[in-house]
Amino acid sequence: MNIIDLIQEGVIKAIKSLYDADISAEQITMNSTRKEFEGDYTVVTFPFTRIARKKPDEIADEMGQFLVKEVDQIAGYNVIKGFLNLVVSDRFWIDFLGTIYHNDSYGQHEANGKKVMVEFSSPNTNKPLHLGHIRNILLGWSTSKILEAAGYETVRVQIVNDRGIAICKSMLAWQEFGNNETPESSGIKGDHFVGKYYVLFEQKFREEYSAWQQTASANTAFTNWQQDEKAMKKAQKVLGLTDAKQKAEAEGKSFNEEDFALALNKYFFKEIYKNTYFNEYSELGKKAKAMLLNWEAGDKATIELWKKMNSWVYQGFDKTYDKLGVSFDKLYFESDTYLLGKDTIAQGLENGIFYKKEDGSVWIDLTDAKLDHKLVLRSDGTSVYMTQDIGTAQVRYKDFGVDKMVYVVADEQNYHFQVLFEILKRMGEPYADGLHHLSYGMVDLPTGKMKSREGTVVDADDLVAEVVSEARKNSEERDTISSLPANEQDAIIYNIGLAALKFFIIKVNPQKRMTFNPAESVDMQGQTGPYVQNAYVRVRSLLRKAGDQDLSSASTYSDLQNQEKEILSQLYAFPELIAAAAEDYDPSAIASFCYDLAKNYHRFYHDLSILNADSNAAKAFRLQLSQAVANVLAFAMNLLGIDMPERM
Repeated sequence: MNIIDLIQEGVIKAIKSLYDADISAEQITMNSTRKEFEGDYTVVTFPFTRIARKKPDEIADEMGQFLVKEVDQIAGYNVIKGFLNLVVSDRFWIDFLGTIYHNDSYGQHEANGKKVMVEFSSPNTNKPLHLGHIRNILLGWSTSKILEAAGYETVRVQIVNDRGIAICKSMLAWQEFGNNETPESSGIKGDHFVGKYYVLFEQKFREEYSAWQQTASANTAFTNWQQDEKAMKKAQKVLGLTDAKQKAEAEGKSFNEEDFALALNKYFFKEIYKNTYFNEYSELGKKAKAMLLNWEAGDKATIELWKKMNSWVYQGFDKTYDKLGVSFDKLYFESDTYLLGKDTIAQGLENGIFYKKEDGSVWIDLTDAKLDHKLVLRSDGTSVYMTQDIGTAQVRYKDFGVDKMVYVVADEQNYHFQVLFEILKRMGEPYADGLHHLSYGMVDLPTGKMKSREGTVVDADDLVAEVVSEARKNSEERDTISSLPANEQDAIIYNIGLAALKFFIIKVNPQKRMTFNPAESVDMQGQTGPYVQNAYVRVRSLLRKAGDQDLSSASTYSDLQNQEKEILSQLYAFPELIAAAAEDYDPSAIASFCYDLAKNYHRFYHDLSILNADSNAAKAFRLQLSQAVANVLAFAMNLLGIDMPERM
């Protein structure tokens, strides 16, 4: 029985003995004692005033006396305004350390017999992985590791978006302008190579679109739009032109009507008409759409080109995944799944889950769940994304029989997953209660947002190279590993760079938007991966200096210091923290724990002598405590996908 259960059991007995009343553990509010007060755990006594018919302070004092007398592990107490702060005995903490310091997998829960699938990454095959994908990948990987540590059997999957008009754009650009260039002939990594042609398509399209804007057809389209009073009001509001004109008139100044017209013209062609031009006038657009139709019709040449360019991308993706240290148990491809779900929709129509409109389209009414009506099948019988997501979920359940499915997807898709989960629930899918959308905010750089089509995205490979470069600069300034062989230096620096990247991204709660700064990520003094790694390296150096020693005298240590107790309480709470992080799908909780533990160890190391402690018992105990910290830091950081170096 753990200490929290022992305290709860003691409180239940106290209420019965002191006030002749029965309560359950659920009625007891208990927290870790705040740092400014003496104690380890705090019991809130206010809920017991009706039972005891006494003031909270009196209840706390009487309960404290009872617990000290009846619970061996409680050594003392104090009362602060009705809060009972309990002091756990040194003996409890010393015995606890003795049972875990040598366990390098402390925190791992026993298998719970449940299986969970985590979908993450899921890139498009028209461009390389970028910074946004990195947050997705790191959240998905660490979430799957945390779920494993919490006792789940975990299946890692991704669905590769390998079809559609965007894919055809890069294919067409290579076909039209590539001159049979390949990743091998150009020396460019496969996914970067294909991404180059996606950007090239956009450049060529812009040139074509810009030229078309000088034609009579373009002028007619712009003139017709200007005659739409509602559209004009909206445009002027978006551009702030109405306010500017009113301000000029109020100040008695002339308003530049020419600039006004130019602003409207630019807005119209950039924001309003671009898609219409692509679909109705663009020669490149016609070719790309024809290529998509050929792909859907199974045209041999188109399929061969598609397979060849996708193979280049997959080779590139695999190299990036290998750099990041992640892997998948199964890949699903949209080219295989985009037709799934139609049979399910037909069955749902018969069962009254869906309804058909006069035009033949199929919908579901989710207004009672505050989600509106949702299209699940077009009038021409073709699928929408919702249709194939329904079918894919069913296929995955058949493949793996999971109890839970976790989708790691940006918060732009919140509504989509609310609808998907509600539909699967109404269909009675056996896994419907285990669906979770791990929604996360987008990642910005200090310079702002990224745009794939404009080629302003920071590629994942470039970002890894940048943080490793920052780690190298940091290492050269500190000059702590220069005596090692060059290959060992490179391995350590690469390890530190990846730790910097991963920790900086994972430490932010997934739901928050974040800005990634490579230079800040490698700071040895901030809340960073290298700072945590440094605590581990410090322990490993200490243990090497200590050599093999008999640590049995640690059990006779009897004068715990506050720095030691604080670390022990953190270690004690670690298994429950893993369970909570798994329940909340929140890797940032593990990152915060690692930072706090590292910070407390650095303070402990600075404040207390270890190898020159006052007694053999103190020395042995502190070496055990150091070993436990190293084990837990290594285990916890591994849950974030981070390895620990021996030197740095």
